Amino acid sequence: MNRTGRHFLQIPGPTNIPDRVLRAIGQPIIDHRGAEFAKLAKEVLEGLSSIFQTNSSVVMYPSSGTGAWEAALVNTLSPGNRILLFETGYFFRNSGGQLAQKMGFPSGKRAGKLAHRLRRLGSWRARLSADKATSSKLC
Repeated sequence: MNRTGRHFLQIPGPTNIPDRVLRAIGQPIIDHRGAEFAKLAKEVLEGLSSIFQTNSSVVMYPSSGTGAWEAALVNTLSPGNRILLFETGYFFRNSGGQLAQKMGFPSGKRAGKLAHRLRRLGSWRARLSADKATSSKLC
């Protein structure tokens, strides 16, 4: 296969990768259990506190998108909660929604474009208002 021109990162892309980043990727990796990494991680976390304008600790949660969904679901929902989902694309349909089902959170899914769903927000509001036990959550 003959490739021409500059190639782009396709997740979630396409996006240009700056030359300095490409050069950095080519460097030897550092041991994630070593002193050099610990020093770097400390500097990064301190920098994040500044970026997020907080004096509190910043916690990083390294994972895939699916891991982020799992963390969000288990840390915001309780057993017995029902969820109303905006199904907005392939990733959500094949990850977030299925994961919620597997974790035992029954859901009312609404497929389609987000803009269309937002126009129908009144019906969602009615469904949430009708839930006197407040067991339904909007995701």
